[in-house]
Amino acid sequence: MTTTTEPTPKPLQNFTWPVRVYWQDTDAGGIVYHPNYLSFALKARSEFLRAHFGSETELYKQTGMLLVVRHAEIDYRASAKLDDLLQVGVELEKVGNSSFTLIQPIKRAGQLLATVKVVLVAINDAGAATRIPPQLRQIFES
Repeated sequence: MTTTTEPTPKPLQNFTWPVRVYWQDTDAGGIVYHPNYLSFALKARSEFLRAHFGSETELYKQTGMLLVVRHAEIDYRASAKLDDLLQVGVELEKVGNSSFTLIQPIKRAGQLLATVKVVLVAINDAGAATRIPPQLRQIFES
């Protein structure tokens, strides 16, 4: 008799994604324009989800769930500049029934430049909040 078992989900790890600062990210003085930190955080979040769950399209196909930003806040500490290589982290802070909170430190050579805190909500096709599926919850809580 052959038994099959579900694959063990990979535990969620803190994640870092490199981002280079280009001209389009800066003002005339070569300083990163403040809303672009949100863009850097989004890129890192997308790669974080890809690393743990496959593409966001695959996540949707498997779960019927979309992730949308409910809340975002930024604490600025220092400026990033043209040509800087940044490290954008993604750390899971809290998991709720239909949402989770991520902390995203943005650093240059170890110096903290900004911290983005974002709350993502799982929604269905109708735009209503939906519970985080058990297979994702298991990964988040491991």
